[in-house]
Amino acid sequence: MSPTRVLTGITTSGTPHLGNYVGAIRPAVAASRDPGVESFYFLADYHALIKVQDPARVQRSTLEIAATWLACGLEPDKVWFYRQSDVPEVQELTWFLTCVAGKGLLNRAHAYKAAVDKNRETGEDDDAGVSAGLFMYPVLMAADILLFNANKVPVGRDQIQHIEMARDIGQRFNHLYGEPSGQTFFALPEAVIDENVATLPGLDGRKMSKSYDNTIPLFVPRETLKKLIYSIVTDSRAPGEAKDADNSNVFQLYQAFASNEETAAMRKAFADGIAWGEAKQALFERIDREVAPLRERYDALIAQPAHIESVLRDGAKRLRERYARPTLDTLRAAVGLRDLSQVQSTHAKKAAKTAAPTFKQYREADGRFYFKLVDGDRVLLQSAGFDSARTAGQLIGRLKQEGGAALRQVEANAVHLGEELIAHLHEGVELTEVVEALAQFAAEDA
Repeated sequence: MSPTRVLTGITTSGTPHLGNYVGAIRPAVAASRDPGVESFYFLADYHALIKVQDPARVQRSTLEIAATWLACGLEPDKVWFYRQSDVPEVQELTWFLTCVAGKGLLNRAHAYKAAVDKNRETGEDDDAGVSAGLFMYPVLMAADILLFNANKVPVGRDQIQHIEMARDIGQRFNHLYGEPSGQTFFALPEAVIDENVATLPGLDGRKMSKSYDNTIPLFVPRETLKKLIYSIVTDSRAPGEAKDADNSNVFQLYQAFASNEETAAMRKAFADGIAWGEAKQALFERIDREVAPLRERYDALIAQPAHIESVLRDGAKRLRERYARPTLDTLRAAVGLRDLSQVQSTHAKKAAKTAAPTFKQYREADGRFYFKLVDGDRVLLQSAGFDSARTAGQLIGRLKQEGGAALRQVEANAVHLGEELIAHLHEGVELTEVVEALAQFAAEDA
């Protein structure tokens, strides 16, 4: 079975803090090691521009977040790790989706509605201070997801609506351009809400958030970390007086880093009246024990911005070759942005009443089974060899059924179906020609 594709975007608008680490980074890095998952992690710097107009801040945040994920154990050779702005196909797909997304759907986006409601409360025009970027945010997010046919997208509850909108937009595109052939261009993503992920309290007891200015940055120096932890708000209960662990910010933070045994011991200490200073010292030591080796790697990485740049560019380059470019080739052909000489050639062939494209399956002297896609006397696609006729026949069936959306062109002429190298484009053949030929099979079936 094909691996499940899981996609996570990280907006480059701030410095990672303990809440980000516990709630997103740590579980995502652990999940990336699942052999049944193909993981996509991207730095959403286009999204950052919607709310941040400080170029230096965007650049610095991009560096800090990339270094953080790498320091925390993300392996760029085993996952797709890239910067959104290094994949121009995202923007091209955004325009394709913009042309099919209904304005009424975008009017219902929570962020836009909240801005409009705030303007109405103050007597302003509905759209005062609302940028087109904010309004179009859901379409850009849909392009991020649909470009790679992500199956699952881990998000907070406030982002569920955006996943639903991505499904609506993708389904609309499938309907408009997949008929009458029945071709499906986009898989419809599902939002993933992890109820077990901890939400950490900040210094003042509210949810740890940059907007509340109550965060504990993840990789501050050891002494700064200690100072921040000692500034956490607590109640006035004295040493020796039992304390309520479940309603304590100190205990909740400790629990997010401690083992079950450590947590149980701390709960007992709270019941026995541990002093707040002693509890905060234990919290500092527990957090620092986990963070210190990560901090050391982070400091080494942040001092090598050129290395991080090369990691991101390499990830984007490989991703574009593997997925983004072939997908956009298919989509451009679907919407009609096609090579005019190929259209003329197609009309000439129809006028001459040449035969429709067909697959030919055969066995060579090496004992292996092959197939090729031909259009008249012209070979479009030549397969690799397979051990059985059944395998070759099954691949032909998939190509007929799934059409160009199934193809993945990795190098100049190497064509993959999912993960498997199946064929090569014949010399002088464009991928769009193969896509159009395959679409004819789907049309005939319909």
